[in-house]
Amino acid sequence: MIGTNRYIGSPIERIEDLRFLRGRGQFVGDLKRESMLHAAILRSPVAHGLVAAVDASAALAIAGVRAVITAKDIGAVPRIPLRLLPLPGTERFLQPVIAAERVRYVGEPVAVVLGDSPALAEDGVGAIALDIEELPPIADRQASGRREILLFEEAGTNAAMVFTGVKGDADAAFRDADYVRRDQFVVQRYTALPMEPRGILAEWDAAQGRMTVLGAAKVPFFNRDTLAAMLGLSPAQVDLIENDVGGGFGARGEFYPEDFLIPFAARHVGRPVRWLEDRREHLTAMNHARQADCEVEIACRSDGTILGLRGEVFVDLGAYVRTNGLIAPRTLAQCFTGPYRVPNVRMTSTALLTNKTPSGTYRAPGRYEGSFFCERLIELAARDLGIDSAEMRRRNLIGAGEMPYRLPRLEPGGPAVDTECDSGDYCETLDRCLVEFGWEEKRALQGREIGGRYHGVAVACFIEGGGAGPKETARLDLEADGTVSVYVGSTAVGQGLETVMAQIAADTLGMPLGQVRVLHGSTPFLDEGYGAFASRSTVLGGSAVFEAANALLAKIRTAAGARLGCPAEQVELADGCARALDGPSLAFAELAADGLRVTTAFGNDNRLTYTYGSAAAHVAVDPGTGDVELLDCLVVEDVGRIVNPLTLHGQAIGGMVQGLGGAFLEHLVYDASGQLLAGNLADYLIPTMTDFPCLRAIALENHRSPSNPLGVKGAGEGAIIPIGGLMANAVANALVSFGATPNQLPLSPARVWHMGSAKQSTRILE
Repeated sequence: MIGTNRYIGSPIERIEDLRFLRGRGQFVGDLKRESMLHAAILRSPVAHGLVAAVDASAALAIAGVRAVITAKDIGAVPRIPLRLLPLPGTERFLQPVIAAERVRYVGEPVAVVLGDSPALAEDGVGAIALDIEELPPIADRQASGRREILLFEEAGTNAAMVFTGVKGDADAAFRDADYVRRDQFVVQRYTALPMEPRGILAEWDAAQGRMTVLGAAKVPFFNRDTLAAMLGLSPAQVDLIENDVGGGFGARGEFYPEDFLIPFAARHVGRPVRWLEDRREHLTAMNHARQADCEVEIACRSDGTILGLRGEVFVDLGAYVRTNGLIAPRTLAQCFTGPYRVPNVRMTSTALLTNKTPSGTYRAPGRYEGSFFCERLIELAARDLGIDSAEMRRRNLIGAGEMPYRLPRLEPGGPAVDTECDSGDYCETLDRCLVEFGWEEKRALQGREIGGRYHGVAVACFIEGGGAGPKETARLDLEADGTVSVYVGSTAVGQGLETVMAQIAADTLGMPLGQVRVLHGSTPFLDEGYGAFASRSTVLGGSAVFEAANALLAKIRTAAGARLGCPAEQVELADGCARALDGPSLAFAELAADGLRVTTAFGNDNRLTYTYGSAAAHVAVDPGTGDVELLDCLVVEDVGRIVNPLTLHGQAIGGMVQGLGGAFLEHLVYDASGQLLAGNLADYLIPTMTDFPCLRAIALENHRSPSNPLGVKGAGEGAIIPIGGLMANAVANALVSFGATPNQLPLSPARVWHMGSAKQSTRILE
């Protein structure tokens, strides 16, 4: 309907970037209110202990300190519910919004201080006398499993949940296999670290009985409902407003203790209250992620055909089960096999509590860790069997004729008890990757020493499950000036939501892009919404916008037909005008008085989309210093259908950089007493633009998803998934001829962590 141009598939520059580049973005730190107080939070300085006393008298004596709020002021302290996988038994391990009798990690909130300025509030925090009777901490998951110390005595266990992924008969497959190998692998603890730390501004209108919270992100509707229940209000009395957000990556926007404490404080004192997280708070209070280890086995035929995978994975969950804390252990159990055809699986994943900051989701939760475990195992098996590593993967990749391909069944249940790959030919992306990378030429460098450095190459394959349900909501309004306002329950966390939704709406409506305005996330816009997680915004939010746009077109045709005196089916719509076949026309603006509005919800019955792809890397390793230079890294993925090639490319490159940060730099190190040793950006290293300059990404759209009308697949997390295993294998391959393992290099702990296998055993039947 646009004629010479279609917006879907066009590389449109991000609409939202114009205001950001001009300094016109509005973040929570930019917001101010008359008579606003500033909040600072007293956090536990010890990992485990009983709260004996909180004496705030000295703090309250400071001029400009207006209030100190503790558990006693709150009364019945609410616990934060699970947003995802609220399985029976998990209620025992939920986090209270403030510590009352016991603290379980360094950084747990104990009191909130309100002051006339941030500095005065911090002074108040420093003046509080906090008496905690220290208890022995659980420093790691091994100690947690021994149960000598229990974080929740009444539960009788530190295992918050055990998941098992099951398919076929794993024991029989291993009994009959030509080749079996067992290994142990470890992934370290780190975090999403968005550019902007969290912030909240809360206002209580006592006359109207209404709470307004600014700074909402990711899942405002769930957070609204949760906050309303905690405050004893109805959801209609609470508004959560989404401002600009400086990144999310799965961690920002979940319901944290501060999401209750700051609104409670605003109502408690009857004044607006703003809290801005500093970076040390951020590293000790926001969700951690990734820490997992495993002992796993692979069974193969002598030709490299994988017969089975089995083993145990252990996830260090931290002190509590937070809103989405079970997603990584669940995914590790069910999706360990990745894109490979594995007929027999039994993988157990245990989530264990320790005295650390609780964990949650971070871009591709469980998939990044699982890919590392699986890719290392396949690489080692290929070496043992004398098979080219790319060829071994090709022999086991799922083909187009096997779609839909069912992944292992999950026990216990939840929304994704059974899940299946939806479409694709996984060898296509592998073959394209090998050609574009120059695999045949570069593998000749494998293990060679050139100029004092050893070269290594590797390849890895992955799937990304996205588009998590149950649904998303969109509303389209035809405005008086002929433009269309698009309201969508999806939220913007830096992924280019406004641009992509505008492209879908403008393309479907046949209107210029500039005549479409996108508003998102905030709870006053819609009756319900579900937000941005699991790469769902384009799949569900985009489909809801698409269907709403078509429904609005139908209404426009009907209204125009009535005005033009012809049947609706004889009305042609193009370029913001409605024309009858015999010539008369109306601009859309002339129909706005008819109050044309459409609200739709698109659901997918919790059928995930599966982007898939392959990655290859070339590294050079200095065995003397442990320095690793990434000479080339390529990801090729098939995303079903591309709405905007530019935003997709940014997602892919950004994901690769984050994966490389996890592989080489980032590590939240704790000591034996539960103290975080990497609580600032001097000790917690993150990648910069100059660290990894040689990154490439190619996106294909050969196999659309059958689960939504656009045919799109979630594509925000795919490129990060293979990077940990890819780097470990490339470095290990470089060192084969040197005769060392990565653990023998003089690398920092973070650099070593992904590289080694602590124990191994192999059986090859002649």
